[in-house]
Amino acid sequence: MNCRRCESPLERPGDYCLTCDTANCDTVVVDVSRDRATLSMLDEEAVVGEFTVTTVPEDEDGERAVVELRNFAGLVADEVHRKRPDEVYVSGDHRVIREIRAQLHHDVFRVRDDSDPVGSVLSRRGERALDVVEAAPKEKLGGSHTTLIGGREGRRAIGVVAEHPHVKKVVPGPIEAGGMSSRKGLRAKVTRADGNGNVRLLLRAGSSVQENRVVTTAMDRETGERVREDLNAALREEGLQEE
Repeated sequence: MNCRRCESPLERPGDYCLTCDTANCDTVVVDVSRDRATLSMLDEEAVVGEFTVTTVPEDEDGERAVVELRNFAGLVADEVHRKRPDEVYVSGDHRVIREIRAQLHHDVFRVRDDSDPVGSVLSRRGERALDVVEAAPKEKLGGSHTTLIGGREGRRAIGVVAEHPHVKKVVPGPIEAGGMSSRKGLRAKVTRADGNGNVRLLLRAGSSVQENRVVTTAMDRETGERVREDLNAALREEGLQEE
């Protein structure tokens, strides 16, 4: 593949051209399994190239597996960095996605349809882009209630939601009795968006429940549903929500 501006040859499909400082794709879609990652590079409505990264997984119980997974995710992250895309979408194995997110400096969004990740991303092209909130997660917390149920896991769930680039603010609510006790520890779920595009994060731990208001940059129910889907996917990736 050659650069679309200066025709210089690119080492990999969709690479950023260092000769003329030109991006050759605007989006990277990463579809991962535990041993393979396929990167599809998009430029507007066109797929301009693909690249595959593979690994040989180690025994899941050993330290070598931790290192191997980190190295695998690092190779994928390096490929994304080479493209300098505006957006990155991911689908597939949650363990790999979690590690890739940790090594990327881009906003990473979950693909709506894992069965056709590229098609899912292309279907969103006509949707209005939402504003991005640059504040750190801790700066997005507010309200008069500071206690969270679930201890460390509750704080982690709040952090996952507050970390999302389209979340402006998370306002913890009061803790109430939720009836029957759950044996599954803390569970988190983001509810349907309201007419203004805002959602609520429900935390359940034991017989307690806490409803936390989440203010987003969405402008209506439809765009708020996009944020809700992303948030629930992120909570699933962290093991805080049932599949």
